[in-house]
Amino acid sequence: MTLHLADKTLNPPVLLAPMAGITDRPFRDLVMRFGAGMVVSEMVASQEMVQAKPGVRERAELSADVENTAVQLAGREAHWMAEAARQVADRGARVIDINMGCPAKKVTNGYSGSALLKTPDHALTLIEAVVEAVEIPVTLKTRLGWDDALLNAPDVARRAEGAGIKMVTIHGRTRCQFYKGHADWQAIRAVKQAVSIPVIANGDIIDTKAAHTALDQSGADGVMVGRGAQGKPWLLAQICHDIYGTDAPEIPKGAELVAMVRAHYQAMLEFYGTDLGLRVARKHLGWYMDEAGTPAPLRRAVLTSRDTQEVLRLLDEALDCAAEVAA
Repeated sequence: MTLHLADKTLNPPVLLAPMAGITDRPFRDLVMRFGAGMVVSEMVASQEMVQAKPGVRERAELSADVENTAVQLAGREAHWMAEAARQVADRGARVIDINMGCPAKKVTNGYSGSALLKTPDHALTLIEAVVEAVEIPVTLKTRLGWDDALLNAPDVARRAEGAGIKMVTIHGRTRCQFYKGHADWQAIRAVKQAVSIPVIANGDIIDTKAAHTALDQSGADGVMVGRGAQGKPWLLAQICHDIYGTDAPEIPKGAELVAMVRAHYQAMLEFYGTDLGLRVARKHLGWYMDEAGTPAPLRRAVLTSRDTQEVLRLLDEALDCAAEVAA
């Protein structure tokens, strides 16, 4: 049940994946309150972070000094990756994760993210630079390969371990698959067999059954949950309970669900400010209403209103009543 990451202990080994525009500070805090082994920040572009003036807002977004939080860095040049790593370590980061898995064109066109799988020698220079720059554990998140003709994750992981990487997370798809089809958890087993460091399975882990199957097929030491947690911040805690026997989360329903979502909504407004917070919150509110089975007209009213007090009022009906009908 316990996973050792250098001098850190992840207990249990169920992690929240970094998701751009989703795993911000308010959402990470909510997931951790239910229970998770570790949460990972949104991807941070190394050069852009270093060149920007450091400030309180940046530190708040990264929450680098919060226990069981990893800061994920992306980039294509060793200098910027190393400097960004030093900065977040100086802010109190406990773990740094290197992004070699993002499939987005705006990332791979800049030769970052999963594009680094096509140039493993260059990727290794980034890994070495980050590991040498800091004393805290450095981890790696990547995919099976660039495409079916370049399935080089086992070799990349082996070389990364040799360079000092302490854990590797593998999304069971190639970059060219993006999120199509189904994650190949069986293929992750080759990575597990190639290294002695912990390996985490990622991709399509949407419930306990999927987590069980992913662990069985991959032989991995733990799982990382991404899109499955959208609208269900308690999912990681539920998987922890079902597989590792931790305390069962109290999944909110009815009035308790309304209270949780209202608090999350207000936390986003406070974190981002009203204007941006309204826009950021819509996707989260949409996922909550998907789970609750909110009627379409009421859902539309919640997502189009620009009056925060009206949104809070509508949530009572949109979630509480829907939950009662569903029950």
